[in-house]
Amino acid sequence: MSHITLIRHGQANTSARDEASYDRLSDLGHQQAAWLGEHLRSSGNHHPRVYCGTLTRHIETAASMGYAGAIQDPRLNEMQYFTLAEAMRDQHGLPIPEEREGFVEHLPKVFAAWADGQISRPYESWEDFEARTRLALEEIAAGDGPALVVTSGGLISMALRQAMGLDTAGMARIALAVMNTSMHRLFPIGGHWSPVLFNAVPHLEAPDRHFAQTHL
Repeated sequence: MSHITLIRHGQANTSARDEASYDRLSDLGHQQAAWLGEHLRSSGNHHPRVYCGTLTRHIETAASMGYAGAIQDPRLNEMQYFTLAEAMRDQHGLPIPEEREGFVEHLPKVFAAWADGQISRPYESWEDFEARTRLALEEIAAGDGPALVVTSGGLISMALRQAMGLDTAGMARIALAVMNTSMHRLFPIGGHWSPVLFNAVPHLEAPDRHFAQTHL
């Protein structure tokens, strides 16, 4: 098994309230990704394989990092959170938050209902999301050399759930913590994934870049 470094995409359209309008990087998102690419090159990190999802924000992040030729795999795409939130509103009367603080309480409720099968006819089942995350990463890990994987916070939290045996509430806390262009490394130890890096943003640690440490 080769180790994998998962990277969350750069900041997207923070004012969006639907999947389509969210799926593009902001100017800051492009800058975050460019800084990350510069950091990886300057620190001598060698990744012979680079993958990303097929969402616009994944492809743009990889390109701004300097990896325009990243291998695209739809299994690395994010869950459709806004679609699930709309279903929770329509089926269970749960309002969709307007501010970031509201998502801190909203996201765990959506995850719990989705995992428990309480959302009728979801676009994708919780079990299918679990399965595609596992299969995609297993296939990437079977290749030669370390790999970079540009994806989204939901998939990263699912990967860490699987690696650490987290319950749904623990996965939700992970998802809320993941910063834009943060790095999360999974290393094979004893035939299992072990997280050896979480939410690392060394490219944003300089004082004049603290403003770019974003979650949304």
